[in-house]
Amino acid sequence: MFKHILVPTDGSQLSSETAKRAVAFARETGAKVTFFFAKPDYPVAFYGEGALIDPTTPEKFAEMAEQQAKEILAAHETAAKAAGVVFATASSISDIPHEAIIAAAEQAGADLIFMASHGRRGISGFLLGSETQKVLTHSKIPVLVYR
Repeated sequence: MFKHILVPTDGSQLSSETAKRAVAFARETGAKVTFFFAKPDYPVAFYGEGALIDPTTPEKFAEMAEQQAKEILAAHETAAKAAGVVFATASSISDIPHEAIIAAAEQAGADLIFMASHGRRGISGFLLGSETQKVLTHSKIPVLVYR
């Protein structure tokens, strides 16, 4: 069965519920879990001939993103510890989350990606896109979608 599960999380209620279910699944199968958070890159917006000035420096933005990653991942660590599941955490900077998720799974040696789906359909799903759909489309590693 599966030995190492990557669980991407964004801190939302849905991904938190999915992470809890992933921990239970890992406990049942004896798998290790790696929780992953894709930190956003510093946004630079250019309009016309000049750049829009953001009062947050790139260094401060990176510090805030790192703190957010630590807080989100720490909540999942607690659940894994309580369940007796072996776990690790990882994060990377990326504005293309699906690519970061796949790269993290490959780097961790995961044999399953366990992630949430918002279940958007129709035009809203098309316009908003779905990181889950993109992972399903591009990953060579099996993906379990929890809804």
